[in-house]
Amino acid sequence: MKYLLLGYTPAAAWDADTADAPSEEALAAFATYQEFEKELTETGEFVTSMGLGHPAVSTTVHRSETGVVATDGPFAELKEVLASFAVIDVASHERAVEIAARIVDALGEPVEIRPVMGDDFTA
Repeated sequence: MKYLLLGYTPAAAWDADTADAPSEEALAAFATYQEFEKELTETGEFVTSMGLGHPAVSTTVHRSETGVVATDGPFAELKEVLASFAVIDVASHERAVEIAARIVDALGEPVEIRPVMGDDFTA
């Protein structure tokens, strides 16, 4: 079953990280994550992973009284922002939780786990 892992980071931390070069701590965390990604590739559980652009350059499309409207930036002010995603293909929800826990341990930020609907969706 495929799961989408959504990585969140505090908005203030995102702004600080993008203003300067990444800290030694951040570089070490990313290196740990990349090693884990290689491990998941070897087990066949890794599908894809990507970081996302800064929320300030996002566009939100929503319905209004006058129709569908596109606005710059995120739809709502958030304390945490969606910073990355990964897709994994694992045997169980428990395995997805194990993987997310290792990512949280490596990066220190929360991860939301969402099943991906499709032919193998059984949740």
